[in-house]
Amino acid sequence: MQYNGLLISFPKELKIFIAAFVIILSIGFFTGLLFVSETSSTSANGVVENYNGNEDDEAATVMKFKKSEREMLTIVHTHILAMSFIFFLLGGLVWVTKLPKKLKLFLTVEPFLSVLLTFGGIYFLWMGHLWMKYVVIFSGFLMTATFSISAILVLWQLTLRPRVKEVK
Repeated sequence: MQYNGLLISFPKELKIFIAAFVIILSIGFFTGLLFVSETSSTSANGVVENYNGNEDDEAATVMKFKKSEREMLTIVHTHILAMSFIFFLLGGLVWVTKLPKKLKLFLTVEPFLSVLLTFGGIYFLWMGHLWMKYVVIFSGFLMTATFSISAILVLWQLTLRPRVKEVK
């Protein structure tokens, strides 16, 4: 089955439908990142503080308490499930773009590893393994980068027109 570059040959109406989906998906994804920045989770200490609290810091401007096990399981469970669907759907679109196979493989498999490392890392961080904050930050950055690159590539290829084969 030839699927490399198939996206380019889709009818205009299907391309519009896919573009609308990728744009709305991206708005949702980046809104989640805005929430992360609002919770001070963009720094290594902010990540730790967000899940383990800051009750010991008397100078803290916003008091945060350690999350309960129920809260942590809910966060990890919902994020892993939701992000798996997000990257599965976006990855399916990446596979029908016209790109090198190794790039497609990286863009579609790496996010699953990053999801596991980010949210598994958050759980281990909550359990007291504070060095996981660096894993969480790195994998979160990588997850965001692969999402962004994938979404941009899909949207770009939706604007391309199929080549007409010359008749000789």
